[in-house]
Amino acid sequence: MASTASEIIAFMVSVSGWVLVSSTLPTEYWKVSTIDGTVITTATYFANLWKMCVTDSTGVANCKEFPSMLALDGYIQACRGLMIAAVSLGFFGSIFALFGMKCTKVGGSDKSKAKIACLAGIVFILSGLCSMTGCSLYANKITTEFFDPLFVEQKYELGAALFIGWAGASLCIIGGVIFCFSISDNKKTPRMGYTYSGATSVLSSRTKNHGGEGDLKTTSPSKQFDKNAYV
Repeated sequence: MASTASEIIAFMVSVSGWVLVSSTLPTEYWKVSTIDGTVITTATYFANLWKMCVTDSTGVANCKEFPSMLALDGYIQACRGLMIAAVSLGFFGSIFALFGMKCTKVGGSDKSKAKIACLAGIVFILSGLCSMTGCSLYANKITTEFFDPLFVEQKYELGAALFIGWAGASLCIIGGVIFCFSISDNKKTPRMGYTYSGATSVLSSRTKNHGGEGDLKTTSPSKQFDKNAYV
């Protein structure tokens, strides 16, 4: 019962982390920079893995998508690949988890379901590591440029998508670890086996009793009948 509850908690945590990781891809605020005037913010620059945008003081946003994938910086291409891999691994991990959980009716025996649940945990851990690496690589580029005194171009700060990605990656790793430990719980609490010997009928019990009485009766005539009985 405890292992089933832990698997349900692990599934909810892992899927929640996967949803958060998936939500970072369309999020626009991976990095943010603002230009402040004397009274109001005159412009806000923000970008993600797919485009770069600017918003003026009136709230009108103008976005420009990156023209060519091959012309992008290496870290953006790496982050794209890592985040897409994280989303894909999380999807397959969710399917494996559904087959490996004890509360579902698919997946075979308890031993095979435990192995599938452990596999789902490994896939979720890999998904979390990919997301963590992608967000950290993007954040490292931002902080390196921000604290570089020789960098004269527009400097950015960390956006909200990075923190969402880190939170989702942490949840995926935590859920995956719980799934991996569930296989040890299944080994500690094996299922009890019972053997059915069959019900004994009334007739068989009577024949046994009559058989026992017959043995007693067969021995008694030798003692009751002797030569004087036939005289």
